[in-house]
Amino acid sequence: MPPTEVILFKEDDDSVPLIEWLDGLPRKARTKCVAALHRLELLGHELRRPEADYLQDDIYELRVRLQSVNYRMLYFFHGRVAAVVSHGIEKERAVPAKEIDRAVERKRRFERRPEKHTFRPQGA
Repeated sequence: MPPTEVILFKEDDDSVPLIEWLDGLPRKARTKCVAALHRLELLGHELRRPEADYLQDDIYELRVRLQSVNYRMLYFFHGRVAAVVSHGIEKERAVPAKEIDRAVERKRRFERRPEKHTFRPQGA
C-alpha cells in the first residue's frame, strides 16, 4: 500500500490547530508526536493499537504516551490516500466527547471545501 498523505486541518483564519498544539508541548513529547504522524503516513488505514484507535463517527486517535501523560491527535480519513489531522489534546481517561465533536465538525467542513482547509507540512 502506498504511503498515506498526512494533511493538517486549517481553520478559516489560516491557523493550524495541530501546529499550535505541538508548539506548546515539551520537546520530547513533540518529537514523539511527530514520530507518530510519520507512522500514520507509512501505515495509514493499517495503523492499529497501541499506536492508533478508532473513536467514533469516523474519527480516530493517534496515541502517544510519555511518562504519565497521554497525548492524542484526532484525525479522519479523506478517501483511501489521505489522513487529515484535526487537532491534539492531552487526556486523562477517555477522549472527551467535546473533542470528538470538534473533530467531527472539522471533518464536515473539510469535506465541503478540502482546498480551503488543507495545510501540508513543509517537506510533504
